[in-house]
Amino acid sequence: MRLLDRLSAALAPAADDDQLVAAAPAQRVRGIVRRFWPLARPFRRKWMAGLVLAALLPAVEAVEIWLFKSVVDGVLVPADLGALWPLAAAMAGLALIGALLSFGDEYIATWVGERFTLAMRGRVFAHLQSLEPDALDKRRHGDVLSRLTGDLHAIETLLLSALAEAVQAAARLFFFVGALFLLSWKLALASLIVIPPLYWAARRFGRLARRAARERRRRSGTVGAVLEEALANTALVQTANTQAREQARLRRENEGAMEAELAGTRIAGLFAPVIDLIELFGAILILALGTWALSSGDLTLGGLLAFLAYLSQLYRPLRDLSRLYQQVFEATAGAERVMELLDTPPSVTERQGARELSRARGRLELRGVHFTYDRQALAGVSLTVAPGRCIALTGASGAGKSTVAKLAVRFLDPDAGTVHLDGHDVRDLTLESLRRNVALLLQDAPLIDGTIGDNVAYGNDASEADVRRALAAIGLDLPPDTPVGQRGRALSGGQRRRVAMARALLQDAPVLILDEPTAGLDPEAARALVGPLRELARDRATLMITHDRELAAAADEVVVLDGGRLA
Repeated sequence: MRLLDRLSAALAPAADDDQLVAAAPAQRVRGIVRRFWPLARPFRRKWMAGLVLAALLPAVEAVEIWLFKSVVDGVLVPADLGALWPLAAAMAGLALIGALLSFGDEYIATWVGERFTLAMRGRVFAHLQSLEPDALDKRRHGDVLSRLTGDLHAIETLLLSALAEAVQAAARLFFFVGALFLLSWKLALASLIVIPPLYWAARRFGRLARRAARERRRRSGTVGAVLEEALANTALVQTANTQAREQARLRRENEGAMEAELAGTRIAGLFAPVIDLIELFGAILILALGTWALSSGDLTLGGLLAFLAYLSQLYRPLRDLSRLYQQVFEATAGAERVMELLDTPPSVTERQGARELSRARGRLELRGVHFTYDRQALAGVSLTVAPGRCIALTGASGAGKSTVAKLAVRFLDPDAGTVHLDGHDVRDLTLESLRRNVALLLQDAPLIDGTIGDNVAYGNDASEADVRRALAAIGLDLPPDTPVGQRGRALSGGQRRRVAMARALLQDAPVLILDEPTAGLDPEAARALVGPLRELARDRATLMITHDRELAAAADEVVVLDGGRLA
């Protein structure tokens, strides 16, 4: 007992580890099944067929052992070789049937499991895409990826694989216990004496296994997050000479993950010999009683050997169910982390019956807009961007300029006030039609890993000729098949922005929002973008967020934000 208490204490996470991914709320298995079972319904017929095959396998095994009894009593004891051949033919036939059943069971389980996992991953990914960018940025991306892979597989294990194993174990118990009672009901009753201590051990160790599984899942997500952050910021790490710091951080988290893994291994390692001792006690008891039954003539030699064979197979499902008990806790820990993702509500949702706006004229208005993060970002801002006009929005960092851009495309909704497009409250429009009519050129000009042509045509049904015309209009003298690298790192900052401009040009939205289009560029590169930006903004309602005075001077009107208010 003291050892179990020490194991329990070892599973407590370090309180001072601020790098550790937060634990997901605990969930009941019933709630997890209710949440995810609808995704398995399209495959339920094949899954049920797999369960039938899984249940038939123990029946074949039980008959094979019974045939072994017949071989001993009918062939070996009387030394009658002639009786062997029909029994051998029957055993060969059963072996073939068992092989076919096993193949069908494995194939169907894999078929259903993979499709169920794909359906789950699609659902979780779709939910993540419905969250506003700020909500995703608050999460550690490495941990999110861990939930989309290993934790999703854990749910498949819980809902499908574990239940199939439980059905097979239950079928094996049914057939083998029945065979034991047919051979000798007295010995059968004696063999069941090990069930209460096995159940106690499974319950006692199961609670510890659940805590260990949660800690392993959480530590795994933390390691993934640290790796993703370090690799995504390699340039920063190298220029800041913090390689040793990042390596130490990874080592610390790896050691935490290792300790969690070792704690789980200690639990499993202690559980196995406890089960072995209980089974050994049962086997010794049956050997003693079986020897007495053999000497008294109550049982034949073949019957005793078959009884021992059934008993060894009977302990297998008991062991499997005990292991399954821990496996369920492991899967539950993964499911809790996925459910925590799904239970994160998007702050922006599409209203029922939202209007589809085909082609806007392009009048963007903010009417008395208030918005607050942990501080007030906008306070009663009213602003109009008319079609064909370019408004430069300037102000100090943190004045609320980028918040205006996020409100215009509904990455956020105002706390008070409204945002309108052509007189329509943007909350009354479908998100797809709103974002089709409002193009946002983000400050960091994000690119996908592909070619320039792939990025320019991203989100647009554009031909290669359209891509080339857009690139020419923006003044980017690179062929469309030029690779951009991960996050566009094969291009210069100015080239990345021109690619993003060409993409916005192809989108041909009547409203254009430029969020610091020249940020981070040297003066010469910034001046070189003025012409392409004018081409991009022509005949559109353009809101240009900028600190660049030369760029602001090219606008029709300059508006200054100061502390969330129009100055």
